[in-house]
Amino acid sequence: MGRKAGLTETKLRALADFEASSEFTAVEKLAIQYAVAMTVTPAEIPDELFQALERQFNPAQLVELTSAIAWENYRARFNHAFGIEAEGFSKGSFCPLPERSIRGRGHGTG
Repeated sequence: MGRKAGLTETKLRALADFEASSEFTAVEKLAIQYAVAMTVTPAEIPDELFQALERQFNPAQLVELTSAIAWENYRARFNHAFGIEAEGFSKGSFCPLPERSIRGRGHGTG
């Protein structure tokens, strides 16, 4: 899906350091910052971040962006809880994993 929308491997590789990367627009960086803030536990969205989002997105777009991020978080946590692994459909493709914080390790490994 991402590839059809123009997501390149170069952009995927830059995701781990998106803030410093020239691969992303200011609006893309803002959306990624929002996704990061929504993904940590507890999810805390700074007022400044949400105000910046409101300047870039209309209310319907914000609802869509928020629901997409929430849905991906739901799927990831659901799959993790049941030990569901990748099915190998993208074997050989580049699939960056997010950096793990000590707090985010889970299953008693941290």
